[in-house]
Amino acid sequence: MHKKAVFNWSGGKDSALALHYVLQEGAFKVMTLLTSIDAQLERVSMHGVHKTLLKRQVEAIGLPLSILPIPSEVTMPEYDLLMTGKMEVFKSQGITHSIFGDIFLEDLKEYRKKRLTEVGLSGHFPLWKRNTTELVKEFIDLGFKTMLVSVDGSKLDKSFVGQVLDHDLIKELPKTVDPCGENGEFHSFAFDGPIFNHPVQFEKGEVVPKDYTLSSQSNEKVTYWFQDLL
Repeated sequence: MHKKAVFNWSGGKDSALALHYVLQEGAFKVMTLLTSIDAQLERVSMHGVHKTLLKRQVEAIGLPLSILPIPSEVTMPEYDLLMTGKMEVFKSQGITHSIFGDIFLEDLKEYRKKRLTEVGLSGHFPLWKRNTTELVKEFIDLGFKTMLVSVDGSKLDKSFVGQVLDHDLIKELPKTVDPCGENGEFHSFAFDGPIFNHPVQFEKGEVVPKDYTLSSQSNEKVTYWFQDLL
């Protein structure tokens, strides 16, 4: 008996590899992919990929897509309320599990589990505690292709954005950067590989900088570089 699940889809490599494992294992029936997007910009949060390209990507996978629009300036309580409402709808449809591509961020996992428990759902983390160097190499060896679409300018040079992640690029990453970008060093857009029925077609646009304030207590800012994809 398959357990019905919603899969939290960012469009990046960790999502793609986690989905690959889930589809291979066959214990879950993925009813839909769920993606949060910036309601004003119509782009995937922190990835910067436009909704039209997200839809094209998901069509290439062949699963339904649920989009959760999030206001640009959202507080955590507001976000929790929106996400809880969405999860309650999924639960009413017979979904019992929510699947994530998280690897080692304990506080994030605990936060997710706590919120899901409140709604009566369970979390599933197929990549949890895997070695990130092994994971990224396995991702590439399986035939996946992904492009770096946003990089944290305080941790990575602007030149990394817009590059396809391959074995050579991994070697160029500074030692301080996690090979999977698990600490937010970079985000990616997966466009080919075993979960896709065909490669996702797109063209590279311009590279755009965007400043983020790290915390409300300090005015310290960090610049992220985004590769626009058309």
